[in-house]
Amino acid sequence: MQSINNTQFENKTLFSRLRMALIFIFLLTTLLVIRIYNLQIVNHEYYLEEALGNQMRTLPITPGRGKIFDRHGNILATNKLAFRLTLTQEKTKNITKTLQQLKQSGFINDNDIKSFNKNARRYQKFHSIPIKYNLNESQVAKFLISNAFIGVDIESYFHRIYPNQDSGVHVIGYVSRMTKKDKLFYDRKNYSGSLFVGKTGIEKQYETQLHGTNGLQQIELNVSGRVIDTQVIKPAITGDNLYLSIDLDMQKQAETLLKGKRGSIVVIDVKNGEILTLVSTPIYNPNWFVNGISHANYNQLQTSINIPQLNRAVQGLYPPGSTIKPMVALAGLEEGVITNKNSTFCPGYYKLPNVKRKFNDWKKTGHGHVNVKDSIAQSCDVFFYDLANKLGINKLHDNLDLFNFGRKTGIDIPGENAGILPSKAWKKINKNEPWYRGETLITGIGQGFITVTPLQLAVATAAIANKGLLFQPTLLKNIQVPGNIIIESKKSHHIQIPIKNIQNWEDVIDGMKQAVYGPKGTARRLNKGLTYTLAGKTGTAQVFGLDAEEQYIAENLDEKLRDHALFTGFAPIENPEIAIAIIVENTGSGSSKAAPIARQVLDVYFDKQLNNTLP
Repeated sequence: MQSINNTQFENKTLFSRLRMALIFIFLLTTLLVIRIYNLQIVNHEYYLEEALGNQMRTLPITPGRGKIFDRHGNILATNKLAFRLTLTQEKTKNITKTLQQLKQSGFINDNDIKSFNKNARRYQKFHSIPIKYNLNESQVAKFLISNAFIGVDIESYFHRIYPNQDSGVHVIGYVSRMTKKDKLFYDRKNYSGSLFVGKTGIEKQYETQLHGTNGLQQIELNVSGRVIDTQVIKPAITGDNLYLSIDLDMQKQAETLLKGKRGSIVVIDVKNGEILTLVSTPIYNPNWFVNGISHANYNQLQTSINIPQLNRAVQGLYPPGSTIKPMVALAGLEEGVITNKNSTFCPGYYKLPNVKRKFNDWKKTGHGHVNVKDSIAQSCDVFFYDLANKLGINKLHDNLDLFNFGRKTGIDIPGENAGILPSKAWKKINKNEPWYRGETLITGIGQGFITVTPLQLAVATAAIANKGLLFQPTLLKNIQVPGNIIIESKKSHHIQIPIKNIQNWEDVIDGMKQAVYGPKGTARRLNKGLTYTLAGKTGTAQVFGLDAEEQYIAENLDEKLRDHALFTGFAPIENPEIAIAIIVENTGSGSSKAAPIARQVLDVYFDKQLNNTLP
């Protein structure tokens, strides 16, 4: 059979197929052109940035931390060039194996590995993560010679140091590694490259000024991930330098005098509220914390019964004892309850009408007839029992409140306690009990519920010296911003305590003068060889109460139950410059234990005055 060809049909089919192919090619070409247009024209900037991102990285530049000085320019906190071991995750194939190799080579230990694993999640893959800080020269040399760890490098950084070791730790504070909580608290952008932050003291109070402002740098990497170029986009701004009002010589002398004891010494400039000395003992070394405290040192601090990390100057709460008596005397005079001519007979005890209990004086044989000046000089308890009873707790509370007791002073370091200034309302709220008359009596001699900090005592004593000028105490004196420009810190806030009769203040000051210069003054041993005039008040505060018939014998008591020794004072009397408050825990008499220490601290100040070194 012969086949029949249909040429026309075949040509039509071929043409149809060619047209479909051309349409498909056209559409494909159109899509390709559109895609190229989008890539090269419309989204050029985006994809260029993405491509550059494969070889460019933007990293923060950590600013240099500001230094801290005392009032004379002595360095209290500074920075030292140091080296740290780091690991970059994207460069290291097997991180666990690398860390173990570093450990076997003696560069790190298990604690370093544990710390690294804890912190690694906070960093991006291309960031270098610190493994170990403050490497010594031999460690750096050993690592550089071997250089066998891919992704592990040595980096330089500035290490915070405190050159005076433990001196001034409760004022200066310390820095330590940032925690997750710290990162949430501070500005994330400005702290993105920061490893350390202030934890206590001035370092914490003025963290943002000391920290400075982050910079930015762009680094270029090759295909193997090695840095081939670095460019600073935005330079970092160094933190401010801070000048404190503290006098380092006085600070060290006060710490030496309290060595081996628990206590506090505060010295304040009565003319402006600047703190010259703020000591709390025992002290500890802030350098321990900078790169992470060792377990041995941490356990030493945590297990110490003396609580060295407690800043007793602003956090320690103590009965003020007899150091409160000048303020109580002033309350009686200003309220018109007594005059400077009134006298009280002291037989060695005091009794409320129709009450069996005796309130004993510290002097069993009594002081005889004493007026307000005598009562301050001799620290007669009976006089102040009687005065407190006449005043009543409400007037007593209101007058002591004028001296800022029961409230924070507002000093510029964190952690200050307010203390307790009791009243009927306070006891009802806190104890849900009524107020008793006997509690008014013991409040009048600084015992019972009333508690104060050594700083509060210093501020109140300065107000007595100033005849009513009450300063908010300050530690920051001047700020040095980049460019070496010195800016004076804001002037301290102060108020004037209302004065009804200036003679009342003069009488109280004269009573404090007689405590040092009077023949029966409790601090009369201090006046021998004095080159300046001094007004003072001794105090002995009971840690626990005794019954009327009990006798206080220190040797029979556990050391922690013995009386605290206190002293407050100011000098010179005619034109006061400084006031001091000191407390020595569980050592007994203020006249024999606290007053001599205060004298030696004041001597440093006035010796420097003679040499014109303390402005």
